[in-house]
Amino acid sequence: MKKAILIVLDSVGIGALPDADRYGDAGAHTLRHVVSACHTRLPHLTRLGLCNIEGAGFGTPDSAPVAAYARMRERSAGKDTTTGHWEIAGVRLDRPFPTFPDGFPADFMRAFEARVGRGTLGNRPASGTAILEELGEEHLRTGKLIVYTSADSVFQIAAHEDVVPVEELYRICETAREMLQGDLGVGRVIARPFVGTPGAFVRTGRRRDFSMPPPRNLLDALSEAGLTVFGVGKIEDIFAHRGLTDSDHASGNPACIASMLRAMECPFSGLLFVNLVDYDMLYGHRNDVQGYSDALEAFDRALPDVYDRMGPDDMLIITADHGCDPTHPGTDHTREHTPMLCYQKCAARGVNLGTRETFADIGATILEFFGLPNPFTGESFLNQTNGR
Repeated sequence: MKKAILIVLDSVGIGALPDADRYGDAGAHTLRHVVSACHTRLPHLTRLGLCNIEGAGFGTPDSAPVAAYARMRERSAGKDTTTGHWEIAGVRLDRPFPTFPDGFPADFMRAFEARVGRGTLGNRPASGTAILEELGEEHLRTGKLIVYTSADSVFQIAAHEDVVPVEELYRICETAREMLQGDLGVGRVIARPFVGTPGAFVRTGRRRDFSMPPPRNLLDALSEAGLTVFGVGKIEDIFAHRGLTDSDHASGNPACIASMLRAMECPFSGLLFVNLVDYDMLYGHRNDVQGYSDALEAFDRALPDVYDRMGPDDMLIITADHGCDPTHPGTDHTREHTPMLCYQKCAARGVNLGTRETFADIGATILEFFGLPNPFTGESFLNQTNGR
């Protein structure tokens, strides 16, 4: 039995991509700016080779890193969670998911309201916490749904749990997902339940993402071959519950790390696919540099527990899906390279894999690790690490 443990540090970018200026993200560098601002201590990630990655520009490179390391380039158009995860799994998008900087069309909103039996408020790009403060009281009074978007391809619906029960909110989001197709086909519909009173509204951990169903990908290939595909965190949402054999929709980094460690102790062969969302959701989008730094340090402290649970043939890959530089103007994702660290107890150490041409090289490597052909995009780097 052997496992591939794939951990996505959501939004932990490592420097602007060559086309970042087209997205308004020239100069973004999530890791360098956070580490420099907060003097973040990441001894275990540094030992793996994080500071050795091309373009890192922070910390002191390790003289003998224990992992293979690389900088990953996103080939798909876009800079969102769905696009990044899908590309890791072998799916390249030539056209980005649509965005709605002026809100969603009025005729669609009328049809949506008729289908769900509730009116709406907002319908414009907004910060999720700010729009609750602005419209939360009216929502409590009227029962209308708070609808908003961002620079990402999302249709977000916020509702107080005492006004719209969470299961009803999920059904409403399923209706929106069904309706948002074609030119309106956003990457994700997101349920944003909240609680509290005016001036003290708090979003709860029962967020759910309803993604556009992906094309066939890494998860399908592994599960079809009889291997386990265990998702932790919002992986099941990102892949529309496709290709997974088991899942734990844990909420927040600490719960997801605990779930991952439990799963590593279970006897199975296959992929353990983990998303750690707090960097993005709690800190990047809120320009909370210190919070971002603290969360990075917390993950670094957990790495020895990960190593302890790895079998001799297991493979650990740590990467990201996009950037969300909390020091960059605005609160949106940033189009960046992502780091990649690949560690095996049985493999060569300190292998510099340079800058890879696509996130999909990760999925290709995992397929080769399990002895499967790669029908998707991407090129395996397994032979360069002497992994097996």
